[in-house]
Formats: sequence, structure tokens, C-alpha cells
Amino acid sequence: MDRYMVKLYSRAERDLDNIYSYIAQNLLAPGTAANMIAALEEAIYSLEELPERGAVRRTGVYADRGYRQLFVKNYVIIYKVLQDRRQVHVVTVRYAPSQF
Repeated sequence: MDRYMVKLYSRAERDLDNIYSYIAQNLLAPGTAANMIAALEEAIYSLEELPERGAVRRTGVYADRGYRQLFVKNYVIIYKVLQDRRQVHVVTVRYAPSQF
């Protein structure tokens, strides 16, 4: 099976940093923060083999423009599959209950 290259946009990297900081510092749970980031990164890099496993985004920002979403616990990973380049572009990682 051909693998896809996963690229994280700088915004997605900042999102992961902010998620870690919020959980570690505001909730005073650095262990939980590390586990959450590990789970998110595992899901992101699993897209190398199964890039279309997330549902097409139909509501909110990035809706109906070919973006997909993958839920991990309380977070959503928004990404786009570029079939011709065999790439997955992760644009953002957000807290799922937020309105975006």
C-alpha cells in the first residue's frame, strides 16, 4: 500500500502547542496533556495509510471545500487529501465543542 506524506501547517502545530499548554498549565495536568498530544499525533500520522478515513466536513469553517475531519476525544483534526501529490495537509486541530 502506498503511503501518503502528512504535512502539518504551522497553524496546526501552534494548535497542538496551545492544547498542551492549556491542559498542562490551566488544568494543572501535564501527564494528561502529554497523553492528549500523543493521541492526536497518532491519529494525524495514521492518515499516512488511511487518508480518507475522516468524514467530509459539511458544517462550519472549511465546510464543502474538500476538507475532512477526524475526531479524537474532544478535538477535531481538519485536513485535506491531495490525491495527485499523495499528501495529507493538516490545517488545524480544534476543541470540538467550539463553534468554528
